[in-house]
Order: sequence, then C-alpha cells, then structure tokens
Amino acid sequence: MRTTDFTPYRRSTVGFDRLFDLLERTSRPEQADSYPPFDLERRGEDQYRITIAVAGFRRDEIDITAQQNLLVVTGRKEKAEGDRSSFLHVGIATRAFERRFQLADFVRVEHAGLADGLLVIDLVREVPEAMKPQKIAIADAPQTQSVTIEDQREAA
Repeated sequence: MRTTDFTPYRRSTVGFDRLFDLLERTSRPEQADSYPPFDLERRGEDQYRITIAVAGFRRDEIDITAQQNLLVVTGRKEKAEGDRSSFLHVGIATRAFERRFQLADFVRVEHAGLADGLLVIDLVREVPEAMKPQKIAIADAPQTQSVTIEDQREAA
C-alpha cells in the first residue's frame, strides 16, 4: 500500500497537525482486529450512535473515556468463577478489548447505555454559536453628495 507524504503541507500550514496525523494514521494498514463488532449510525444532522456488541460484559467491566476528539471504550473481563474445563465449546469471547473512535470537533457523548449485550453510545455535535456561520445584513450605502460646477462657483 502506498502512503502519502504530508511534509510539504505541514511546512506551509499552521494548526492542521491533528488533521495530518489523522490522515497518516488512517492511511497505514489496519490491524485486522474486528473484536468487538460495532455499528456506526447517523441519526440526524448532528446526532450519531455507536453500538458495540459486548456480550458477556457487565457495566463495571466496561470503561468509556471521552477526551478531546477521542472516544476510548475498553472492556476488561474479570476472571471467570468456576471450572471452565466442563465446557464442550467456548464461543462467547471474553477477552479484553479497546476500541478507539476519532471524533470531530465539538462532538460530545450525550448518553451511554448497556442492554441485551449491546453498548449504545449516543453522540451529538454542538457547534458553539460563535463558530456557526452568520448571515450578515447588507445596509444601504451612505449617500454621497455630488458637487456640481455650479455649486463650486456659488461657494467661491
């Protein structure tokens, strides 16, 4: 896979470091880790939902951390009680996991809930009023007075 060199752009721009880091990180080959599976859903203009299948995990075994532009979901399963040697087949994964989601500016976690083995995280983007586009009204131009030659003669 070919990677893009963003060095020329980094030299001529200011404040876009995070964007270039994100582009470089996503252009690298991904690890094939698909555990746990998840869905990303757009629920409205500025509303999103992440649904992660966490079968077998309890609330106290899952940690959700939101930082600036990063959401980290980790799961750590406590040691199973009892003897697992009596199982004929173990198909429910209980290994530890960490899922990272890059968030756009002004996206925050609104709600998180766990039901029926699904962790649902609702996100909302709230752009501050000062950052939103503003409609600028155009006023009438001030009237300029035109001076004629006759006005100049009378003034003289």
